Amino acid sequence: MSEKNYLYPLKFDTIFKEKIWGGTKIKDVLNKDFSPLKNCGETWEISGVEGNLSKVSEGNLKGWTLPELIAEFKGDLIGSKVYEEYGNEFPLLVKFIDAAQDLSIQVHPDDKLAKARHNSLGKTEMWYVFQADEGSRLISGFNKNTSKEEYLEHLNNGKLTDLLNYEDVQSGDCFYLPAGRVHTIGQGLLLAEIQQSSDVTYRIYDFDRTDDEGNKRELHTEEALDALDYNTYSNYKTNYNPCLNESVPLVKSQYFRTNLLDYTTGIIREHYESDSFIIYTCLQGEAEIVTQGHSTKICMGNAVLVPRKFPEIHIRAKSGFKMLETFMP
Repeated sequence: MSEKNYLYPLKFDTIFKEKIWGGTKIKDVLNKDFSPLKNCGETWEISGVEGNLSKVSEGNLKGWTLPELIAEFKGDLIGSKVYEEYGNEFPLLVKFIDAAQDLSIQVHPDDKLAKARHNSLGKTEMWYVFQADEGSRLISGFNKNTSKEEYLEHLNNGKLTDLLNYEDVQSGDCFYLPAGRVHTIGQGLLLAEIQQSSDVTYRIYDFDRTDDEGNKRELHTEEALDALDYNTYSNYKTNYNPCLNESVPLVKSQYFRTNLLDYTTGIIREHYESDSFIIYTCLQGEAEIVTQGHSTKICMGNAVLVPRKFPEIHIRAKSGFKMLETFMP
């Protein structure tokens, strides 16, 4: 390791994605300029997905990609247990998503299926709703236990939505979506997404949309059959009690853990018992993330990766902030 290369809380250049369903809230609400794109459906804030590798935006490691950083710093960056399991592959992907129209109805494979078919991780994810237009809805799961045969019958007869569970959505709602759960993000929603590092999506139904050239997007009917969880569940929305100036757990899964931090003042976060990097995704306000003399600013729409090397994290703020705090179990 070169002496001049040292770790600090890392910010990355945003990767902007134009989508057939994308809108303008990334610019209008999050103040992130996605020109020259016509719209922006997704921003990838921290990504180790091949072809979409995040690059450090500032400091002595500017321009380094996530795999290069991991190869150089290993456990000091991501944690020794995480490095043992994932090597130079970063395990999570952090996004903001703006749905000006409904996304396709879709499902993601689990680790076993994704490994066999795509040599990829599966895709379990969570959504934190940043902003919701009045009347916004999303789909998560089935509204009754079904079977592969019943599902196919409804799909082929154009009645798939009769089987699906719709949820009314407002700002602050949280949803955890294990791989296998049928879902879609509805029109009018701006949300933060934390997910396993995978870009494998099986598109089931796309509302017969066409692109600028009149082409429909590819569907993955056969692939989805073995990926879907046909069971129904009593509660699809994550129940939590919003609480000022406390860390509130949102998701505690085998793939990642996420807390909500809604504070009116600066705080110190201690992660001595966690052998993992920490990601802060800022939803409101602004702050400074300080570790052993290194300081990085974070504001709404930003994400910062704090290396495992710094288990004590000082978050300094002149006024309030709201962030998601994510790490590996």
